[in-house]
Amino acid sequence: MLYPVLLCGGSGTRLWPMSRQLYPKQFLPLVTEHTMLQDTLRRAAGLEELGAPIAVTNAEHRFLVAQQLADDDAGAATIILEPAGRNTAPAVAAAAIVALRDDPDAVLLVMPSDHRIADQATFRAAVEQGLKAAGDGKLVTFGIKPTAPETGYGYIRAEASEEPVRRVEEFVEKPDRQTAESYLASGAYFWNSGIFLFSARLYLDELGRLQPAMLDHCERAVAQARHDLDFLRLDAAAFADCPSDSIDYAVMEKTDAAVVVPVDCGWSDLGSWAALRENSDRDPDGNVLVGDVLVEGSRNSYIRSEGRLIAAIGVDNHVIVETPDAVLVADADRVQDVKEIVERLNRDGRSEGVTHTRVYRPWGCYENIAAAERFQVKRIIVAPGQQLSLQMHHHRAEHWVVVSGCARVTRGEESFLLSEDQSTYIPLGTVHRLENPGVIPLELIEVQSGSYLGEDDIVRFNDVYGRAEEAKPETTG
Repeated sequence: MLYPVLLCGGSGTRLWPMSRQLYPKQFLPLVTEHTMLQDTLRRAAGLEELGAPIAVTNAEHRFLVAQQLADDDAGAATIILEPAGRNTAPAVAAAAIVALRDDPDAVLLVMPSDHRIADQATFRAAVEQGLKAAGDGKLVTFGIKPTAPETGYGYIRAEASEEPVRRVEEFVEKPDRQTAESYLASGAYFWNSGIFLFSARLYLDELGRLQPAMLDHCERAVAQARHDLDFLRLDAAAFADCPSDSIDYAVMEKTDAAVVVPVDCGWSDLGSWAALRENSDRDPDGNVLVGDVLVEGSRNSYIRSEGRLIAAIGVDNHVIVETPDAVLVADADRVQDVKEIVERLNRDGRSEGVTHTRVYRPWGCYENIAAAERFQVKRIIVAPGQQLSLQMHHHRAEHWVVVSGCARVTRGEESFLLSEDQSTYIPLGTVHRLENPGVIPLELIEVQSGSYLGEDDIVRFNDVYGRAEEAKPETTG
């Protein structure tokens, strides 16, 4: 059976301010109405003998992955949590070990969850070609037919052949411009897509032959893993010393079984705002306009509003992205430098590089509306049937006003219901919980007041999502 393996790590800093550490680009609907993670899963639909997906992510993003897969009717997905990032080779090894537990003939289709593929039918046809090679004991990668001398991608040199599956001659690092132009002219080189297809058993055999220490750490991490709700947490101690390396370096560059399927399917890794501009529909002046945007005399620009009106006059070859707490304005030829801004934000301890004003939680989300000394206002949305943890605060009191829906409130020994336009007060130091017993989202306004309003002022006593046992405090709820 064929199992889609979704690699969900990464922070996507070059797409800041939309993509941030706690909500990176793979969870955003940047190209279609679906998120990039959902689009990745959907492109495997239609392949024969398709098993349940296996997603590999980190603890911070686990509820985002679970919710988005559930929203896309992914069925009984397996979500593996890495205690630390160790690149793609160990991540796929863990997925392979888990898949082989139930299916000794498991075949893995490994896909990063932050790529765009415009031509789904051509991609699936390439996978079908690759399945034949995987069945013959090959480790398959997919080479994208280059359309430009791109210096931001690695390349694969294939044997001279017109066959649909070709032997890999060489993996090549990101080249300079002159070298990339020679690759394009030769016709023998393809962009390295980072998408792979192979028997789970063969991959582990080759990993054990080429990187035995890595395989040993991964096997112990899975053997000692523990189930946490619907997640499989790899053992932190066993995984901590696992060598970090990509599939390319650890296996594909060294194995004799590597083959490549050339494919022209409209692929992009959307590694920058300029790449997103190239992969979006443009108006007659070459602009990509998203949200509430007005332009006059502007050309070849990507302008995106997440809320406020953007009016652009005489703008040429620019990227403008507005979010509630940050605005990016950049020359389109300099968008790779966005990561430098994110690094500065992080060095300065600013939150804009890590989180949005809207923060997602397993029970719903909250949004910061206003803040000043000794008070803070939030909009909280709790999904139907969900609840926040039973908790208390040492330094702040809270006032809740229900805007829509129905709330069940636990306050000390009391438990009562609130409906629209009703409110309650949670004194400092009082144990409390908020629940949504209804069938529509619960929306309320929370006003916090006190001497300290930091998000680490929370003590959890009970939590249906298992967070009460975690050492690291999380934010609201």
